[in-house]
Order: sequence, then structure tokens, then C-alpha cells
Amino acid sequence: MLLDNFRQAGVAFTLALALGSTTSQAANPAHPAIKRAFELPPSADLQYDLSARQRGLSLKGDATVTWRAGDGKYDVRVESRVAILGTLLDNRSQGAIDEFGLAPAEFAEKRMRKDPTSITFDRGEKVMSFSEGDKTYPLKGGEQDRVSITWQLAAVARAAGDKFKPGSEWPFFVAGRSSAEAWTFKVVKREKVKTGLGQIDAVLVSREALPDSRDQSIEVWLAPAHEWYPVKIRFTEGDKETIEQTLKSISQP
Repeated sequence: MLLDNFRQAGVAFTLALALGSTTSQAANPAHPAIKRAFELPPSADLQYDLSARQRGLSLKGDATVTWRAGDGKYDVRVESRVAILGTLLDNRSQGAIDEFGLAPAEFAEKRMRKDPTSITFDRGEKVMSFSEGDKTYPLKGGEQDRVSITWQLAAVARAAGDKFKPGSEWPFFVAGRSSAEAWTFKVVKREKVKTGLGQIDAVLVSREALPDSRDQSIEVWLAPAHEWYPVKIRFTEGDKETIEQTLKSISQP
């Protein structure tokens, strides 16, 4: 169900992009480890309107993203709520800032009526492990969780300049609840987005699901004039299930 995928993706609202080119990819495309220039967005609190459509049912709610970065470390928390149901998701990613950008140490997820799950990025042993399942992956550099990836994207986009252009692709290795895989984001176009702050010029970046897969497509609109914060994000599965978040406000701590 899309709501489960929505929680899994963390609605980690706060997106990020990457510096490189359409041909800059690691030797192993299944586990990209690409060192790019990056510039982290300033710490901020972001509020979003949330709407979801699932099996003909429409849901409304809101999401809060708390983003902090400085002194060689970062912390981002995402809370998503829907009217009647209450808190759907409470996700948190914490870690350091290294030569690749964000370097998660711990990711924690609490979903409604579910036991908490976590991912550990052991930088000393150079291994990624999961509380749910027994899979492990080597840490080569640049690996992200489904909350940190949005900020890593934004940080790379801020530094990329003209390289972050329509048609360019930006691969990352991203951890889910019990496994990890390569995600490739493609810059699509620039367009206006209606938000709580008015019409904002944004760059649309998308991650398309593989044909015939049950995975979700993700579209993210990043705003260059607003520190490349994500002003809108849409998760889609099939042609009937969507979750969309649109920026209401931004405040600095």
C-alpha cells in the first residue's frame, strides 16, 4: 500500500541534489559511491500541507521537518500527521558531515501502530545493518537513508551550479527499512509551484520506478531562491495512489 511506502520513504521532506554529470558514476552502478561538491542548506523548520489519495479515499494532514546542520554533524526529523488518524510517521536521521556530505550514523522510524525500526551505519566497521532483517552492506562513502537523501540532494544541488541542469542524472545508494539500493534522480525542468509562500520558481527532480515494479516514483521540487529547500514532493504508485506535500512556511531557528 502506498501509505506503507509513504512511511517507509519517511516523507523525509527536505530534499537534496548532487554535483556531478550524467556520466559521473561509480565503477559499480549498483552501489554508487560518488564524491561530489556539496553546500548544506541552513538549519530550518519547514511546515507542509499533506494530501493523499488511496483507493478512492482522500486524506488531508500536515508534515513538519526539523533540519539542523553545523559543527561537523547534522540532525533531521520528520513528523507526518493526518486528520482523524493522528501521527502516521516520526522519522529521525542523525550523523556526521564528511567529505561526501551527510554521513548518517543512525536512522530511526516509528510508524503508527508499528514497532520502531532502525538502521545503523557503523563507520568504524564500514558496514550498514538493519534492525528489521539480517542484510548488511559495505559503507563505501555517500550512503544515505530515506530521510537524509533529500538533504544530501539539496546540498549537492546548491554546489552544482550549471551542472544541475535538465537531463542530468544523480545516482545515490539509499537504505530502506530492511535493504538498500541505488536510486537515480533525474533533473526534469524548472517550473512555478504554488505554495503557502506564493508562486515559487523550482527545479523538478524525479526518481522513476522501474517498469513492472511495485516501487514508487518520487518527484521533488527544489527552490534555488530559497536555499534549495524542497517546496513540494509527490510519491506515486501506479495511477491511483499518491501522496503529496506542499510547503506552507519556513522559519530559521
